[in-house]
Amino acid sequence: MWLWALLPVCLSVFGTVGIWTVFGIAVSNGSVNLTEGFPYISKCGTYNPQSCLFSQICNICAFLALWVVVIRFQQIRDFGYHGKANKISIVLGFISTFGISILGNFQQSVIMGVHLLGAFLAFFIGLAYFWVQLFLTYRTEPSQHKHWVGPARATGCTICTILVIIMSVLHNTGYRSWAAIGEWVLVMLFFFLFGLFAAEFKHIDYHHLIVQKQALSNCKDSEPVEMNGHMA
Repeated sequence: MWLWALLPVCLSVFGTVGIWTVFGIAVSNGSVNLTEGFPYISKCGTYNPQSCLFSQICNICAFLALWVVVIRFQQIRDFGYHGKANKISIVLGFISTFGISILGNFQQSVIMGVHLLGAFLAFFIGLAYFWVQLFLTYRTEPSQHKHWVGPARATGCTICTILVIIMSVLHNTGYRSWAAIGEWVLVMLFFFLFGLFAAEFKHIDYHHLIVQKQALSNCKDSEPVEMNGHMA
């Protein structure tokens, strides 16, 4: 069903347009100065009035992402996979979406420690979630698009992991403008990885009928028996 496939697409499009809108407002009103270096996303969203918009964008993205996480968990379970990886994925998904909400509502200019905690949960735990999803891509159905979804997801996860490492090094060595650019690319890739779920979600209209053994036994026990030419 294409209706479900639109959910991750809407998340990706809304999130991308939203944070770049915040960037545009921050540049236009002088909250950030591009001549001094490229700003972090959080810096763009820490000043009024765009801070209010940034908070709402993060909250909506967190809600949509949580919805995607839950649906993906249920989809994998409905297709017969009951391993620990799926349970781990929903826990990681819950934590990372909570982190998105935290970093959006606790701006770095207000409570830096809480903001950094939210960023850690959103980026690091979120990246772990996508690595688990890569594993599940090759372990569960539907597999109609596995030939391209798997490599695309693997490429995205690999680049994100490399970016996280490079960002940390650049930030700690004083190249914060380059680290900020890496952060923007990282977030765009996260939205890309969320958007890939559209390929799996369009198969949600498939249904499986499961008949329990106990119910089947009861049906057999209640079958009519012919006695003296009559059905009893």
